Amino acid sequence: MNINLRDYQNECIDILDGKGKGRYLVQMATGLGKTVTFANLKRKGRMLILSHREELVRQPLKYFQCSTGIEMAAQRSQGEEVVSASVQSIVHRLDRFKPDEFDMIIVDEAHHSAAKTYRKVLEHFTPRQLIGFTATPNRADKARLNDIFDEIVFKRDLKWGIKNGYLCDIDCKRVNIGYDLRAVHTRGGDYAPGELSEAMSGTEDAIAESYTTMSKGATLIFAASVAHAEAIAERIPESVVITGKTKNRQDIIQQFTERKIPCLINCMVFTEGTDIPLVETVIIARPTQSDSLYAQMVGRGLRLHPDKDRLTLIDCVGVTGRRSLCTAPSLLGIDISELPQKKQDSIEGDLFELPEKIERAADNPSSWIKNIEIVNLWAQQQQYNLHDINFFQMPDGRLKCSLPERKMLVVPCPDELGNVTYNGSYMDLQSAVDMVYTELCENYSGSEYIWNLEKAKKWGKYPASDAQVKLIRRKCRNEDIDYDSLTKLQASQILNRVMGG
Repeated sequence: MNINLRDYQNECIDILDGKGKGRYLVQMATGLGKTVTFANLKRKGRMLILSHREELVRQPLKYFQCSTGIEMAAQRSQGEEVVSASVQSIVHRLDRFKPDEFDMIIVDEAHHSAAKTYRKVLEHFTPRQLIGFTATPNRADKARLNDIFDEIVFKRDLKWGIKNGYLCDIDCKRVNIGYDLRAVHTRGGDYAPGELSEAMSGTEDAIAESYTTMSKGATLIFAASVAHAEAIAERIPESVVITGKTKNRQDIIQQFTERKIPCLINCMVFTEGTDIPLVETVIIARPTQSDSLYAQMVGRGLRLHPDKDRLTLIDCVGVTGRRSLCTAPSLLGIDISELPQKKQDSIEGDLFELPEKIERAADNPSSWIKNIEIVNLWAQQQQYNLHDINFFQMPDGRLKCSLPERKMLVVPCPDELGNVTYNGSYMDLQSAVDMVYTELCENYSGSEYIWNLEKAKKWGKYPASDAQVKLIRRKCRNEDIDYDSLTKLQASQILNRVMGG
């Protein structure tokens, strides 16, 4: 397949070609063509592509003009120049390959490479270059990839793609369709398909209503199963269901593009690599915990088209319990699961206006009170030593330490390698936290009662004082606060935010 590469794709290829031996990471947003990019890298020998889903294993091979093979299920490679493999299959076949068998190994959706199966495969091989590609921005709670990759060599995110005219703007909407996923198990990092389909049964009327009242123009709906898709279609006149067994798929897409079909409904068919020229609305009626799957569903509507100025993205939400459901903020690496439900429901509008709205929504007493537990759990899971600093973690992963006179020390969210830029220097997050601690000890020792949690907890376990309660009632008149169980420390957390900014 002959493709004219874009300038930034050629730039990425040239950077990697100039790097020589090493382990490199590339972040390229959905819709910017990461698959085309790695298919055109300059090889000096054989290439292995590692993926974790069937469609990702097959999809890249159409871009290569050389011999290609597959390692997945019953299929086995036969010495082809490019081999695309399911990591779940090749991990059991490593004895078929010599460590230096491949000049270049590509890890698609590289944020999965911290998993044990990937590690076992990558420890077996000794390629000249190991290159990870990922479309999803890092979240603070993700595993760091610094022991897999050495350097982030290229980064083009969603905002860059939209600003530079390669992708369309996104108008984000939310609608509660009444599902309850608390009893649905997780398998492979996402909802178990059979249980999810059962849990989504009964949501079809609400989905059809959201289509009628909220969608604009040519609409693509992602359903939880084939049965779910067909039930939705019964409620939307002239809509068409596409499944993996649909024979005349291209004809249907052509009619959809010509507006002869107003709405296409699919189940995991259009998640990767399908060219649909015109999609004006995407409705996510297939809940997912996977950032990459969510980004791929949204990506079907990011293509530019003369007939549209933006994509309308409709997230169908419901009850998920402690699960982190992917919605529009996930595209920016922001997790809003800790926000109160009524606050989450207000997170709508232009995609790049959401971070400010989320930050305002996170600035509420219930979040301030829970913050200590949230940050401590996160630090334990990520194995960080926070030196008992009273950090407030924002939804985008930043760590804020409030000080008197509205002063504040802020550590940015770490990137995929677990690094941040702090005080003008690029370093690992732990080093940045260490620097904050040193600065606090040297310059703010008189305010230790605020920033040192160990000291604060000693006096903070007692009930909030009358003076604290009185001040909080005055400053937080419209907030729902349980004053009867409020401790001195919790009250202090609220007042630090109210008085300190």
